[in-house]
Amino acid sequence: MSSNYKESFEQMKIAGSLAAKTLDEVTSYVVPGVTTNKLDKICYEYIKDNGAYSAPLFYRGFPKTCCTSTNHVVCHGIPSDKYLNEGDIINIDVTTIVNGWHGDTSRMFFVGDVSVKSKNLVATTYESMMNAISIIKSGISTGDIGENIQTYVEKKGFSVVRDFSGHGIGKIFHEPPNILHYGNKGEGIKLTPGMMFTVEPMINEGTYNTKILKDGWTAVTKDKSLSAQFEHTIGVTENGYEIFTQSQKKFYQPPYQT
Repeated sequence: MSSNYKESFEQMKIAGSLAAKTLDEVTSYVVPGVTTNKLDKICYEYIKDNGAYSAPLFYRGFPKTCCTSTNHVVCHGIPSDKYLNEGDIINIDVTTIVNGWHGDTSRMFFVGDVSVKSKNLVATTYESMMNAISIIKSGISTGDIGENIQTYVEKKGFSVVRDFSGHGIGKIFHEPPNILHYGNKGEGIKLTPGMMFTVEPMINEGTYNTKILKDGWTAVTKDKSLSAQFEHTIGVTENGYEIFTQSQKKFYQPPYQT
């Protein structure tokens, strides 16, 4: 990546900001009795009304605007006519395309009152992401990010999903480098200014094993334990990092005050 990355960062901020605003917009609708199709429609219309496109829609045949992953669904859940119930936890993952640039982010939501177990899992997942982002700067390695997440999560008694990772992003939705959420310090590649990628740990209450359902997309925990995920798109600077997908409404982790 050339030293002239500031223009790219400006474009990524625009795309990332819209992705974050889309999640801000849908927040008040995440209540018991709503369908994930309804949440998907809200995201679709908000992105379209803002002159942008949804990256997941028709990506490799994916049929919807966003991914809605509930309870033991790890990622890539497909919105449907299924209703959300009191006590569910759900991840909504959106990626916008603005002027050819991608903004990719996801958040967890509580559906009504949720269990203490769910709250602990969700809080640990958010904290693991933010702790790892806080160490990002030119010169560290991708393995440092993974080691930071894994150490934090496993101390809390949870496990880090191995089958999915963060990814490079920009004008292309998914590109190198892979950002593993587990690993060892010093492994992987060194970060340099101008690199852009997602940090998106998926954390399970039970073991880290997953399987893909027959629809070819939905990943679930093998042991049916709960799973949680948060995601930010970030850029590496000389002295640190920039988060492109921060909520303007300060909706960082649930419960959100709408």
